[in-house]
Amino acid sequence: MQAHILPITRPPAPRPTALTNRILAYAPHAEVGLVDAAYEVAYQAHGTQTRDNGDPYITHPLAVADILAFYHLDVASICTALLHDTVEDTGVTLAQIERQFGGTIAGLVDGVTKLTRLELQSDRTKQAENFRKLVLAMSRDIRVLLVKLADRLHNMRTLGFVTNIERRKRIAHETMDIYAPLAARIGMDAMKSELQTRAFAVLEPEAYGTIQARLNYLRGQGADVIEEVRQELNQVCRDAGVEVLEVSGREKSAFSIWEKMQRRNVAFEQLSDIMAFRIVVPTREQCYWALGAVHAAYPVIAARFKDYISTPKTNGYQSLHTGVTLRHPRNQKIEIQIRTQAMHDVADNGVAAHWTFKEGTNAPPQEVQHFAWVQDLLEILENSGAADEFLENTKLELYQDQVFCFTPKGQLIQLPRGATPIDFAYAVHSQVGDTCVGAKINGRLMPQNGDQVEIMTSRGGTPSPSWERWVVTGKARARIRKYVQAQQRAQSIDQGRAALARAFRQDGLDGSDKVLETALKPLKLATLTDLFVAVGGGHVGPKDVIHAAYPEMKAAARGPRNLPSLLQRPPAKAPPRESGMAVTGLVAGMAVHYAGCCHPLPGDRIVGIVTTGKGVTIHTRDCPTLESFAATPERFIDVDWDYPAGGRGEASHTGRISVIAGNEPATLANLTNAISRHEGSVANLKIVNRQQDFMEVLVDVEVRDVRHLANVIAGLRAVKGFTQVERAQS
Repeated sequence: MQAHILPITRPPAPRPTALTNRILAYAPHAEVGLVDAAYEVAYQAHGTQTRDNGDPYITHPLAVADILAFYHLDVASICTALLHDTVEDTGVTLAQIERQFGGTIAGLVDGVTKLTRLELQSDRTKQAENFRKLVLAMSRDIRVLLVKLADRLHNMRTLGFVTNIERRKRIAHETMDIYAPLAARIGMDAMKSELQTRAFAVLEPEAYGTIQARLNYLRGQGADVIEEVRQELNQVCRDAGVEVLEVSGREKSAFSIWEKMQRRNVAFEQLSDIMAFRIVVPTREQCYWALGAVHAAYPVIAARFKDYISTPKTNGYQSLHTGVTLRHPRNQKIEIQIRTQAMHDVADNGVAAHWTFKEGTNAPPQEVQHFAWVQDLLEILENSGAADEFLENTKLELYQDQVFCFTPKGQLIQLPRGATPIDFAYAVHSQVGDTCVGAKINGRLMPQNGDQVEIMTSRGGTPSPSWERWVVTGKARARIRKYVQAQQRAQSIDQGRAALARAFRQDGLDGSDKVLETALKPLKLATLTDLFVAVGGGHVGPKDVIHAAYPEMKAAARGPRNLPSLLQRPPAKAPPRESGMAVTGLVAGMAVHYAGCCHPLPGDRIVGIVTTGKGVTIHTRDCPTLESFAATPERFIDVDWDYPAGGRGEASHTGRISVIAGNEPATLANLTNAISRHEGSVANLKIVNRQQDFMEVLVDVEVRDVRHLANVIAGLRAVKGFTQVERAQS
């Protein structure tokens, strides 16, 4: 054994005898010395750290390791559990762990480590990025997920010591939304139920307390019911010649009961399957013999039979489910599950039941290949854009009440209930979904259990954006969004390239790619494609690009400009107080004009410039023309709008809008109609540039204030064919 990766600053840790004894009980030849070393490293690294309940922090990784040992996990997984918080919370590095414990354990620790140092915009984004990393890590080795689930289970068991209520609810929400469904997906039913119940107790404390009180009452009323029914079922099977290994009964969890009450919209008293019984038999054949015996002995509840042996769930779960009504005098409805011992191990322990401990070797990471849903999550990860979008699509993929459909060649496809033919097409293959143009489904619209679905494709077929409203699987939604976003990006690139070409041509400037590249750094863009997308999407204006590529043009633009002759008109006098909004801060009787370069509106921050013989001209504070008055600061007057009591009034002011639109016969009509619909009035209009495929228009619009102008601009941007609409400065 190598030297410890950290100097020992505390007395040596006591040997974790209980943990190593549990490991040796199921793996007598396990290298428990490696477990001792991992515990020593964690003990020294966490030092005097404590948890919320005041216990030494080392109790947490030790508890996580003990949970994994309960599931008979290998030494590498248990060492990972002991070390999983050292990189995140202490000075231990992955390189140090790799030197002492090898690359496999270091890789697992890295996969489990939380992203606490990642600076993100919100808790939701942080959660989504953390989950993105977890999906990537567990796609390489499913043990990452097993350790993460054990970590979350112990955190939920000690959640009551977290004093911050909001933090406690956030952890519970995250557990309910992500970790419980993940536990269900790998078949760890007992862990899933405990995670859900503990989260439910935090999120819905009143409902949890009520259901628990009802269950306690029923226990008192019928303490012997479960034992009596258990013996009765045992006798029924034995009378039919079925060999029974075990018959057990249990109450369903509080959350499971609450979920059914919500889904069926019924009261607690109306639930028929609060109790569930399990019959374990030696062989697959005897499962069906036991089913026949039970159905012969009790009235069967219609539509409650499910055969998960012939069609297993995606997590490998196999069992027969049926519902029956007990004999008189109870007349109580119960659920019965029938399975073999091997099926029972998988049902309770999921992927951990498949884990083969081999002395001197690591459990095979190929185990993950048995779970097609992991590959679906990877495809969603590839097709989703933002982290939040990935989290949303993944939740769709995790929450599935499944149905089973068949392809014409007999391949079984599992889908969530309510799925559409488009979901089926994407489940077969992403390319099939992209080119889907129709489907044949036994003459029905929606897939049901056992349907045969045939997808019709076309070489030129493409996804429709409207499909996103219909599909229910995360895989289909992610793929459709990716295609639509790619199409929108391509359209933005074309529009941005065309808009820049027009702008540079209009100003008589060279707009080649070489010139455009010089504008990337000032605009903080990485590539020309990003530039075209930004311009096409309206995030960057063509003039901004020109000024970035030719800084001297920006300087020239700051000087006085000559307005187009059609738009030039005498400056308007300030309206009298009784008919419009006046300006405060002026000497009584002083003439007031509004600048034609920036068209100030109520709501703008304004300043006055004194002009000999003209009075005061009102400009917006960001008007480029103000720089020409910098040498004469005495001409500046601090002014503001004289807002009437109770609002900004109904006075009419002129704002200027620049519009770039397709050169179509109806363009000008659409322009004026859109302005009119938003209570604006066209005061003046000029087509400043007209080409075969586009036109650029300057419009003076009579509006009440800045907010009114913004509404008009928003309305114009919604008009089809209008590629760019913005407030003009000249």
